[in-house]
Amino acid sequence: MRIEPTAPYHSAQDALRVLETVARRSAGVTDTELARRTGIGPERLTTLLRMLRREGYVEQVADGSYVSGDSLARLGSARGREQALRDQLQRTLDRLRDSVGAAVYMSRYIDGEVRVTQYADSPATPAVHEWVDFRYSAHATAVGKSLLTQLDHHGRRDHLARHKLARLTSRTITSDKLLLSRLEAQPPTVPVLDLQEYAIGTVCAAVPITAGSSVGCLALSLPVEHAHRLRRAADALNRNAARVLLSLAI
Repeated sequence: MRIEPTAPYHSAQDALRVLETVARRSAGVTDTELARRTGIGPERLTTLLRMLRREGYVEQVADGSYVSGDSLARLGSARGREQALRDQLQRTLDRLRDSVGAAVYMSRYIDGEVRVTQYADSPATPAVHEWVDFRYSAHATAVGKSLLTQLDHHGRRDHLARHKLARLTSRTITSDKLLLSRLEAQPPTVPVLDLQEYAIGTVCAAVPITAGSSVGCLALSLPVEHAHRLRRAADALNRNAARVLLSLAI
């Protein structure tokens, strides 16, 4: 497995350091003390605290200090943790959908298969129509290609040996050799794109979600008439991926 830390991973790690410091001080901790104890610069700390407050992980009390929030308490509890995590991820995906103006998807590579585990759409940002099972179309989707880039060469070959590269549109890559070379050349910090390779009329982008040894990604889809927004939306998705990573890491 080939997993390289990305910028969202480092942001999530910094956010965890902040949360650990807040959790140890039940009476509250000021931003000045947080900066001193974590070694995180004031500007970056302000950005992290804003994100942590928005996600409900910390709260700011009357005297300006920070204490643990409700979301942290729910995820930290062994009882009902799985449902709490799912609920927290859904709230995060819903906010991401609204901020990037596109349907947003959380996907994992589980037991050798591509699985979309959660998504957020709306009438204004409809989800892509799954006209071919995502498990069998990894070669044509941003989700599938992002997950495959995180596997090693053997893992990719194993997947392609089990799933024929069917031509879904005129843009679909159907050559194992070409697909493997594209996956190998894909930088881990650059969003993977699907420009009508899975479905005519839809463009997609995906960014990796590195949490421990698990392979996952965050993706979005747009109608082709909004293709001019794709790269900007993908960059916004990448910047906000730390929110999802943090939920998985707590």
